[in-house]
Amino acid sequence: MEPSLTGLRVLRSTAERGSFTAAAAELGYTQSAISRQIAALERETGATLFERHRGGVRLTTAGATLLRHARVVLDEIDAATRELDGVEPEVHLVRLGTFISAGALILPKALRTLREQRPDIRVVSRDGTTPALVRALRAGTVDLAVISSRAPYRPPDHEQPALVTEMIDETGLVLAVATVGPFAGRAVVDVDELSDVDWIASPSTGGEALLGVWPGLAGRPRVVHTARDWLTKLQLVAAGCGVTTVPPRLAEVLPDGVHLVRVQGGPKERRRTLVARLPGRPSRELVAVVDALRGGYPS
Repeated sequence: MEPSLTGLRVLRSTAERGSFTAAAAELGYTQSAISRQIAALERETGATLFERHRGGVRLTTAGATLLRHARVVLDEIDAATRELDGVEPEVHLVRLGTFISAGALILPKALRTLREQRPDIRVVSRDGTTPALVRALRAGTVDLAVISSRAPYRPPDHEQPALVTEMIDETGLVLAVATVGPFAGRAVVDVDELSDVDWIASPSTGGEALLGVWPGLAGRPRVVHTARDWLTKLQLVAAGCGVTTVPPRLAEVLPDGVHLVRVQGGPKERRRTLVARLPGRPSRELVAVVDALRGGYPS
């Protein structure tokens, strides 16, 4: 085989983004150019690399095999580029992905710890949904992913080899409400009181369930505002535009006009925060980053 580097980058981007259209947008190509690159790789390998389905594409076994080797090739090319550009070789790069609330809670603390204790480690970070971060791990564009898991705590995906996960926190959910309005001054609300409220939620995309609505409510929740970032959602709460669910540790970063209340009368909702990586013995740098992330959660 003599695949091109462009073809391997297209393979990696398509696997990570889950569609030819999204890969084209990331790489600045047309969708037809992406299709041609994948077709060329399939001719080189003599195998089908992606299964096409209604929501996009998914790697076949042959595609996953090629991607595993492509990651090595592309990482080596990137390392050579950094060396030629004069980047200090003793600086160890770790690419980290986090889901948004985890980034707000633990990322600054973890990076501060690493800056003080391991100045030889350079972390670059990005946020995303848990499904998107899992795909990025498989594609090799992040080294570690901080992801969320809810009961019954299934594996983050069903691909092989299975990802290695380590729990760094477990917590419940609480409700963020305005300091004025129907729940003002309350410490606890009953789940039955949530059947007729306005909700502020993240859009449900990429295989992740609607975030921001209390799980298991009877009927269809009335979502009046959708936003991806926590700052927007919490500012909408402060403005009296609705309520949203948050982990209790977000109390540290609440804007004025918002307070947290517990919900009683329904099933206990627990969320686990996991650090996921590809299987294999982790480098000392990855171990150090995981330790810093674990320390980012106050006891």
